[in-house]
Amino acid sequence: MNFQSLFAHQAWADAALLSAVHAHPPLLEDEWLQKTLLHVVSTQRYFLWLFLQQPSFDREKEMQPPASFGELVERYRATHEAELAFVEGLDDAGLERRFELAFLKTEFTVADGLTQVAMHSQNHRGQCLRYIRKHGGQAPTLDYILWAKDRPGPVWPEF
Repeated sequence: MNFQSLFAHQAWADAALLSAVHAHPPLLEDEWLQKTLLHVVSTQRYFLWLFLQQPSFDREKEMQPPASFGELVERYRATHEAELAFVEGLDDAGLERRFELAFLKTEFTVADGLTQVAMHSQNHRGQCLRYIRKHGGQAPTLDYILWAKDRPGPVWPEF
């Protein structure tokens, strides 16, 4: 497996998850679910910021809930486009490049960071799927192997 496939799956899975939330209107106002979805995309954006060596990350701004669910979907879509462009441009040296994770006071390789992003996101998608089912929604199956069969692109909810 390569990071291009892992992150293409992640974009598809996040789009399907957001579509399932959009299809069940009571979930659009659910505080726990909305906070969790924001946490996932904010974490993805933070690591991308680290990988791209950007000058500053405005955590306070990033953690502000978007004005609408459509804006949250747009944040996911833009983040995934940037992540996919980043991983497609990586070579072995890029994967081995180190970056500092200040809150852990250590450095990791970009490969370690990409793995963290994918696994962290997968963990929270699983929590969200269970929550959607518990609250009467239709949770999609987001297994990697099902995605790998046809490798579909993400289908984002439309507003």
